[in-house]
Amino acid sequence: MPEPFDTRYDMTEAIAPPGSGGGRPVDPSASGPRTPKGGPPPKGGPRSGPWRRLPLPWRGEPGRRSGGARRSGGPAAPTGRGLWTDAWDDLRRNPIFVASALIILFLVVIAIWPQLIASGNPYHGDLARAQDGPAPGHPFGYDLQGRDVYTRTVYGARASITVGICATLGAALLGSVLGGLAGYFGGWWDALLSRIADVFFGIPILLGGLVFLSVVTSGSVWPVVGFIVLLGWPQISRIARGSVVTVKEHDYVQAARVLGAGSGRTLLRHIAPNAVAPVIVVATIALGTYISLEATLSFLGVGLKPPTVSWGIDISSAATQIRNAPHMLLWPAGALSITVLAFIMLGDAVRDALDPKLR
Repeated sequence: MPEPFDTRYDMTEAIAPPGSGGGRPVDPSASGPRTPKGGPPPKGGPRSGPWRRLPLPWRGEPGRRSGGARRSGGPAAPTGRGLWTDAWDDLRRNPIFVASALIILFLVVIAIWPQLIASGNPYHGDLARAQDGPAPGHPFGYDLQGRDVYTRTVYGARASITVGICATLGAALLGSVLGGLAGYFGGWWDALLSRIADVFFGIPILLGGLVFLSVVTSGSVWPVVGFIVLLGWPQISRIARGSVVTVKEHDYVQAARVLGAGSGRTLLRHIAPNAVAPVIVVATIALGTYISLEATLSFLGVGLKPPTVSWGIDISSAATQIRNAPHMLLWPAGALSITVLAFIMLGDAVRDALDPKLR
C-alpha cells in the first residue's frame, strides 16, 4: 500500500514538464524517491523553490508558528487581559472613582501633614472670641472655648482617617485569614468558625461599643480600632469563605493539587489572588462605615476623648449650641459626611469594576 502523500514540500517538480511525456505524473513508487532539482534543502534561512513549505491545517497561516504567534514582522498576536487590567481600565474612565479618589488622596495628605493648610494650634483658645462667627484668617469661626474651628476641622481628619484605615486593615486581614481557612479546609474547622462568627453577628455594634469602651480609660485611637476589628471581622470572614469555596472548585486548583502542590502553596498562589476581589470591595465600603462609627462613639462619649482632636468630639460639643452657633456643628459634620461619602463612592466604583456580571 503506498505511503500517504506528504504535503510538507511542493511536489511540482514531480510532474513532468510540458513536452517530455505528455504531462503525465511520474509514479514515485516506481522510480524511488526523487530529490527535487536544486539538491537538498539549504541549512538555515527560509525555504524556497521546491522546498517551499506549504500551509498545513494545524499550522495556521504561512509564516506563523503553532498557536498564532508571528515569526517576524507585523504586529504581535494579542494577549489575554486579566480581571485586574480590565477593572483598572474601567475605574480610570469612571468619573465617580476619579472624584472620590482625589478627595480621599487630599484627606490622607492633610491627615499626615495638616500644617500644609492649617498653621494654627488646634488646642489654643481665646475665651473672648468664644462662639464668634467667621473672621479674617478664621473662615470657620470659633468654638465654645475660643478655638479655631477651621484648624480643628483640619486636624480632626487625622484621627478619623487613622481609625478607618487601621480598623479596615485589621478586620480585612483577620476575616480573610479565618474565612479563607474555613472555606478551604471545611469540616469541623468551618463549622467552628461559622458559629463563632454568628455569635459576634448577634452583638449590636453600638451596644457593644458602649459596653466595651466604657471600661477603657484611654482616649487614644487604638482601643476604638481594636473594638471595630473585634466586631468587624465576621462580615469579611463570611465573604472570604464564600469566595474561597467557589474558587477552590476550579480546574486550575484541582490541577495544582494533582501536581503535588501543598495546601499553603495552593492557597497563596492559586486561590487567594482569585478570591480577594470581593474582600477588597467589602473592605472599601466598610472603611467609610468605620469612620462614621468612630464619630458616633466619640459623640456618645465612649470613643475618642479629649485632648484628641476628632470630628465626633467637636460635633458632640457643638450639639448643644446649634441654635446660637450653627457654624460649630456645620463644618466638622460636613467634613465627616464628605469623607464617608467619598469612601462609599469609591467602594461602589470598585464593586462595579470587579463584578463580572456587570460587564
